[in-house]
Amino acid sequence: MRSRSPIPRTVWVLGFVSLFMDISSEIIHALLPLFLTVTLGASVVLVGLIDGFAEATSSVAKVFSGYVSDRLGRRKPLILAGYGLGALSKPLFALAGSPAVVFVSRFIDRAAKGLRGAPRDALVADVTPLAIRGRAYGLRQALDTVGAFLGPLAAIGLMALLANDMRTIFWIATVPAAISVLFVLFGVGDGPTVPGVRDARPPLRLADLRRLDASFCKVVAIGVVFTMARFSEAFLILKAHAEGLPLALAPLVLVVMNIVYALGAYPAGVLADRRDARVPLLGGLACLIAADVALALGPGLLGAFTGIALWGAHMALTQGLMAKLVAERSPDELRGSAFGVFNLATGVTLLLASLTAGLLWETMGPAAAFLAGAGFAGVAAISVLFLHRGGDR
Repeated sequence: MRSRSPIPRTVWVLGFVSLFMDISSEIIHALLPLFLTVTLGASVVLVGLIDGFAEATSSVAKVFSGYVSDRLGRRKPLILAGYGLGALSKPLFALAGSPAVVFVSRFIDRAAKGLRGAPRDALVADVTPLAIRGRAYGLRQALDTVGAFLGPLAAIGLMALLANDMRTIFWIATVPAAISVLFVLFGVGDGPTVPGVRDARPPLRLADLRRLDASFCKVVAIGVVFTMARFSEAFLILKAHAEGLPLALAPLVLVVMNIVYALGAYPAGVLADRRDARVPLLGGLACLIAADVALALGPGLLGAFTGIALWGAHMALTQGLMAKLVAERSPDELRGSAFGVFNLATGVTLLLASLTAGLLWETMGPAAAFLAGAGFAGVAAISVLFLHRGGDR
């Protein structure tokens, strides 16, 4: 039996960094849609706009952070700056007295995510042998997702303990964010310098776009169509609340979704290392279509939570895999920039997807928003059939 290299220590530490930051972020995120609509009186369209614009901001930041990390040949400074800025943004949610302040808070928080995202994903590839890269991305994603369900669980307990005082809970969420920054500061080192990275050109230059060839462009195209199908998870929370889930239990939506996500992320990475990439991608899209149909047509809370669990399954099967595909279909010295380009395209698309979902929700009802998502997922499944195993180089 062929032995495999162990997953590098840096990948494990980055996983725990993500875990603690996600505990912080998801405590807030699990309550934010209802904080906006119930406490601050925002519309569903405005919730979609805030979430979509915030994610688009994150993606624009990823373009430049990826390029800068390629240019410097170092990933850690930008990773540290991104997690540090994210931690500093958390108190603003507790202080918010209007949707506008929440908008600014989300803008800063997601810009910080963008600043760290592309260098972090590139660092995983830098320190990990190709043969176990799917496992490495799957492990980091699994630890990230453990934080993403521990956060909502903590929010449920805190809502009960503090009599639904969301502002105090937002203050408490600053603690795990600070812990994540300490992990980066003392536990993460830069990987080996990739030859030629200091000659990396600014992002989106035509010469660089020509080097990101057809195989990479196909991954971006799939990611764009896919993103139209998977708008903000804020709509999952609003759907469950509309079906009768009490305010104090609203974080249960993200608990269920992220338990499924966490349990499936690493096995999906193993599958991605062993099989044609189209197999888990198509499986993930099938789960997403089923999730949207359940959320649109399923009865009451049972239908909502069936869809929420299937949503988590589609995330497990696809999110780490998309990162693996980007890494494998881009030149080593442009890897950070490639992640930036991919995240720019999908992030801007998420703004359009969330706005579309919000408008459909308010004009035609929740079912229309989710059925539209199922339609886009079907188109994405067709596009996956044009992705060849191992790329088109």
